[in-house]
Amino acid sequence: MTKKVYDLHTHSTASDGTLTPTELVQRAAEQQVSVLALTDHDSVSGLTEARIAAKSAGIRLINGVEVSTEWENRGIHIVGLGFDKTHQNLTALLQQQAQVRHQRALEIGLKLEKVGIPNAFDGAKKLADGEVTRAHFARYLVQIGEVKNEAQAFKKYLAQGKPCFVKSGWATIPLAIETIHQAGGLAVLAHPLRYTMTNRWLRRLIDEFKQWGGDGIEVSGCGQTPDQRHLLARWANEFGLLGSVGSDFHFPCGWIEIGKSLFLPENVTPIWTELNEKLNEKSG
Repeated sequence: MTKKVYDLHTHSTASDGTLTPTELVQRAAEQQVSVLALTDHDSVSGLTEARIAAKSAGIRLINGVEVSTEWENRGIHIVGLGFDKTHQNLTALLQQQAQVRHQRALEIGLKLEKVGIPNAFDGAKKLADGEVTRAHFARYLVQIGEVKNEAQAFKKYLAQGKPCFVKSGWATIPLAIETIHQAGGLAVLAHPLRYTMTNRWLRRLIDEFKQWGGDGIEVSGCGQTPDQRHLLARWANEFGLLGSVGSDFHFPCGWIEIGKSLFLPENVTPIWTELNEKLNEKSG
């Protein structure tokens, strides 16, 4: 029997990815992915298209979203999986998040203008199918030759502490978890080792996430060292969290690929043990 390949964290043009939902699903099929979650930033607008493509490709699609939150003046991402995408509380939260993102984008555009880069908001908007994100500004800065690559755009202009960074005002983690649960889903702490904080702060974040009702933690991602994966596995067990896997794919590149090296250590309970019932209940 062929082992299922899961990827429960991916992005499309519905947020800051570069592939359409259909193209993303097609790439997942090429990578032999069996179960896929489309988890666009604060948006479920790509799920209908992705579901049609997944049915044709023989992939099981899980409703997903990556909710932006704030914790101790840091941006933290919470992935929701297996929810009812039409639930009124989830819809209301995502509408509020969209308003926050739009206002932030306008302010980033103004800050870029002040440092000598006019019309950045309009330029970024032309690159976005949905809400304008910092990634779209980064791509615009590359396009006009202001920086060599997107990483440089963040390092020079867009990252926290840089001249064009704008504090967001995202939802709190407890609100994100509660809303995901109200919509019938599971809440997962995304890519914990990507946040620039010490292990002591990370343990505090994970502990509070669990106390607030969080369900899982991303243990497996692309480009990890074995030590990093084992550390996350140990924390998953210590705090009683299910283990999730996700590439956090945004665009084709050499080091991040859909479904690549996404396996859990044997001692971790997979989040899909809980998701299976939700998959059966919410197939549409």
